[in-house]
Amino acid sequence: MTKTSSSTDTPARLLQLLSLLQTPREWPGGELAERLHVSRRTVRRDIDRLRELGYPVQATMGADGGYRLVAGKALPPLVLDDEEAVAIVVGLRAGAGHAVEGVEEASVRALAKLEQVLPSRLRHRVSTLQAATIPLTSGDGATIAPETLTVIASAAAGSERLRFHYRAADGTETRRLAEPYRLVSTGRRWYLVAFDLDRADWRTFRVDRVSEPFATGARFAPREVPEGDAARYVQRSMSSARGAAAGGDYELDVEFLAPVEVVATRVPSWVGEPMPLPGGEGCVLRGRVSESVEWMAVRLAMTGVEFRVRGPEALVSAVRQLGERVRSAVPG
Repeated sequence: MTKTSSSTDTPARLLQLLSLLQTPREWPGGELAERLHVSRRTVRRDIDRLRELGYPVQATMGADGGYRLVAGKALPPLVLDDEEAVAIVVGLRAGAGHAVEGVEEASVRALAKLEQVLPSRLRHRVSTLQAATIPLTSGDGATIAPETLTVIASAAAGSERLRFHYRAADGTETRRLAEPYRLVSTGRRWYLVAFDLDRADWRTFRVDRVSEPFATGARFAPREVPEGDAARYVQRSMSSARGAAAGGDYELDVEFLAPVEVVATRVPSWVGEPMPLPGGEGCVLRGRVSESVEWMAVRLAMTGVEFRVRGPEALVSAVRQLGERVRSAVPG
């Protein structure tokens, strides 16, 4: 006896079939037919429809035959059940809200897209779960409401002007109107790179100091960001701020007893580009920096490779003092 379809709702059946196939296993044709309450012939037709839509479904030969979803050239739309959607949103919110290292702007964009289509019943489940959860975080404790990140990310993606309250380091609060360009994560914090319309200049804003952001709906034509890259602009802004506090910038000259490729992965690119020494035994790093010499001494020590500071003299002194301090901390 041939099994016939109990439903004529083909789109709904295709979504159910896709949801099953996205489980990492191979599904026998007979089992899929039973799950969907259709004939095996209908399953084969539905598989062909999914392939036409770009889903790479692989079939295996055999008495019953089997189907599985494999990796393709492009990522097709995913179908998530309620529990999967809630888990992903909670995970993205936790990571984005505490600026976990490795959670980049793409994660925030994914969160914004998912929350936009999340049904109200699932929004309630996410809110309830987060309200009952207390995260144990490290660092300086700077946390961000996930809604703040998603509003900013959506405005930047849509080239919409953004209004928000901003609290400066001295506690002064101002109302800003800006053209958001990019969100940049430094691992501990998120920064917004935007063109401040009231000041007619580019600015970086710490997102943990932003409150009540909302997109105005007014579109803008994106400008060219300084430095040609948002991440480099944030790095330069942070370095300049530290340099001003430390009393100015200086020329760095350091020799490393390690290959260029090793040093390049352990020193920030904005400090300078390491160049190989004649003979291939080590490399030298030169650049103009604005870090305090005390902090630069710590940065160099944290590279984990042997080095010698050739200048400036203030940095030589700072490294010497750091070494003496570390040695005196060890008994004997």
